[in-house]
Amino acid sequence: MTARDPQAEESTRRLQAEVSKVLGLVIHSLYSNPEVFLRELVSNASDALDKLRFRAVTEPGLLPEGETLRIRIIPDPATRTLTIWDNGVGMTAEQLQKELGTVAHSGTKAFLEKLEESRKKDAAGLIGQFGVGFYSAYLVAESVEVISRAAGSTEAFKWSSDGVEEFSIEPSERESQGTSIVLKLKPDADYLDAFRLKALVRRYSDFLDYPIEIALPEGKTETANQGKALWQRRPSEITKEQYAEFYKHFSHDFEEPLAHRHFKVEGTQEFTGLLFVPKRPPFELFSPESKHGVRLYVKRVFIMDDCEELLPRWLRFLRGVVDSEDLPLNVSRELLQDSSIVRVIRKQIVKQALDLLDEIAKDDEARYEELWASFGKVLKEGLHFEPEHKARIAPLLRYESTRGEGLVSLADYKARMAPGQKAIYYVVAESKPLADRSPHTEALRKRGYEVLTMTDAVDQFAVAALDEFDGVPLVSATGADLKLDDTGDTGDERKNEDAVADLRGVMRRVLQDHVREVRVSDRLTDSPVCLVVPEGGLEPYIERLLRATQKGTPVTKRILEVNPTHPLVKNLEVLAAKEPESARLKEWVELLFEQALLAEGSPIEDPVRFAGRLTSLLQEVSAPASPEPAASPPPAS
Repeated sequence: MTARDPQAEESTRRLQAEVSKVLGLVIHSLYSNPEVFLRELVSNASDALDKLRFRAVTEPGLLPEGETLRIRIIPDPATRTLTIWDNGVGMTAEQLQKELGTVAHSGTKAFLEKLEESRKKDAAGLIGQFGVGFYSAYLVAESVEVISRAAGSTEAFKWSSDGVEEFSIEPSERESQGTSIVLKLKPDADYLDAFRLKALVRRYSDFLDYPIEIALPEGKTETANQGKALWQRRPSEITKEQYAEFYKHFSHDFEEPLAHRHFKVEGTQEFTGLLFVPKRPPFELFSPESKHGVRLYVKRVFIMDDCEELLPRWLRFLRGVVDSEDLPLNVSRELLQDSSIVRVIRKQIVKQALDLLDEIAKDDEARYEELWASFGKVLKEGLHFEPEHKARIAPLLRYESTRGEGLVSLADYKARMAPGQKAIYYVVAESKPLADRSPHTEALRKRGYEVLTMTDAVDQFAVAALDEFDGVPLVSATGADLKLDDTGDTGDERKNEDAVADLRGVMRRVLQDHVREVRVSDRLTDSPVCLVVPEGGLEPYIERLLRATQKGTPVTKRILEVNPTHPLVKNLEVLAAKEPESARLKEWVELLFEQALLAEGSPIEDPVRFAGRLTSLLQEVSAPASPEPAASPPPAS
């Protein structure tokens, strides 16, 4: 005899406000086809059977010998009720309250917040990211009763609610473990015909690995589904619609997948896999708590959800199942971490996933760009965390570029490189407009070189691991090691390392706390100065992101490059030769440094002082002509 559940006494409670909101939303906004309630409730029953079968591996007494795990649908025209019955893991009174009456596990509060952000434009797409499928029962029901008995317990409890304001929990009776969901159907809900119910099961749940029985009027039952795991069937036997329904079942997504791949591996290890690419990213994709999307089975027995040992984090956007014939049924996460079998499975899953992405990219570029917009940031993480896969990942990369709108692959970039171009050039920036106007790309654009624009936080780390593509090096336009060829009209002064030596000496002294070096630039054609990243340094955009999240991140001193052919620089050189200690010269040098920061999108240390300095300079140059105009350089532009 088990101990009495603390929730055993009959009690009535109010539904949490968020639950009431979701119920209204479900009934009035989310579902365009009410019949999907049956799919949701049958899917929940299937999950309960999975959990019981898993627990029975280590607790054999939970599953009575000879008992068949199954789902039964019982229509009763006399009472206008429809019951979805299972002999799965069941729930305690406390679990009934948490799962059905609060937001603790359903995710409804986060769901509503996300829905508010989207202004309800994509409610149907969002609902699949949260466990609110149970509430679909109220599409067709005036009220719902849930009678459940937890596995290993002799006590049963009944949860009941009309879905408006309150729910009640009270002791009840049930012959075996499991759950019965009893729907009191609305007058216009026609779901009591056995033939129609069988058709709906065939349409939505035919792939489930448990028999789904329909109770017939004469007291008999008829199995409505094939009762064989979909991934164990031959792909030629499965329709696109069946794949889509299976995906919706186990992922709780209300949209069809973007693509799928069904495979079987035989040899030293034998396993079957089915991978899906969702249309949209889940809301927690970039959260540290984000889940991996592969569900592990062993010989058709469910073992665990979100098996991170089988899928690297940079492929966490995928959803799917893997069924191994070789792992033991009592496998644990600790065993998975040290298993050679798991390493083989993981390697094959990565291969199959990349093969799938390759196929989409080659066969349907528009569909691949849709995929890239949702999951490209995640895929690029693979270059940093597992660079051994860079040869497979590199062809899948897509970037915007200075060429114009649209995405470009590295292969396309290489194919249209300008004559004499020796590298693939890129610039990391906070946004594409900033990248397109970056001073660092002036000489590159003048030579007719395309520059890739990288605006994701992961880009610097990813491209550092990539290093080259198909024999062509990848070179940062902002890096200190940028070396341009001698083509183009660069002028002799640019090649002279001693150019504007006096001015550079003053700059080193004035800016010694801000830059590590001042040198002549061959990347600038229109701007007077720019800041470049020393070897091993971080791009300023990435450094700012790190400082925002990691206190104490040091500031990298960068290299200030000077364009010796710029008129402003030439005039300042004259002044530096005559008055190297001039306060006015110091002001202009500081102003140029701050201009370089602004041009790359970086903040300046003292905006008020910058504004005052700029105002003074504008007043000076707008005054009547000085008798010695040669000593006054034009303002920075």
